Amino acid sequence: MGVILEEEESEFDNDVVMVPPPNFATVEDNSIYRSGFPQPSNFPFLQSLQLKSILCLCTEPYPEENLEFLKANNVKLFKFGIDGTKEPTAIPRSTITEALKVLIDVRNHPVLIHCRRGKHRTGCLVGCLRILQNWCLSSVLEEYKHYAGTKSRPTDLLFLEKYDASFLRHCLQNLICQYQGYGSRKRRLLYKEDLVQKPRITSA
Repeated sequence: MGVILEEEESEFDNDVVMVPPPNFATVEDNSIYRSGFPQPSNFPFLQSLQLKSILCLCTEPYPEENLEFLKANNVKLFKFGIDGTKEPTAIPRSTITEALKVLIDVRNHPVLIHCRRGKHRTGCLVGCLRILQNWCLSSVLEEYKHYAGTKSRPTDLLFLEKYDASFLRHCLQNLICQYQGYGSRKRRLLYKEDLVQKPRITSA
């Protein structure tokens, strides 16, 4: 009886609690996610996503324990420091565009975007992605407001209203839009080399 109880306690102790980062959500199925700043308690959950990269929009140095987690799981860190203030110049267009280039590269997927709380800076980058995806402006702004909640910033909304993704088109010259999945209407950006067909192996 005592041995069985010890085994049950041991199995209970080994249970891993999957806690997502604050404000976590899926942007694109199995490829792009968003959240607030991940804490060590969130690491098991992040492992389950099988991330290839993390895109951080904070200015402060990345915590050592987070860097160790990335190294142990072979996750690449892309850091684009954006000031988290409410000033109109807080969201630099050039930095967002550079981050967007990394975000649309499927070789970096699955990728997690995060800032401090996953609301404003993350919301602006996701909003610019939606603009590139030809979402109507009202839907772009509605998604931003959904995650920002009562903390929605007029300066961020103005930035999204004025963001012009047309000059980013030259970055897509080597990319091809292809429908993904069976009957799916979701588009996925693929590099040309990803579309090279491998020789088919047929049985004799």
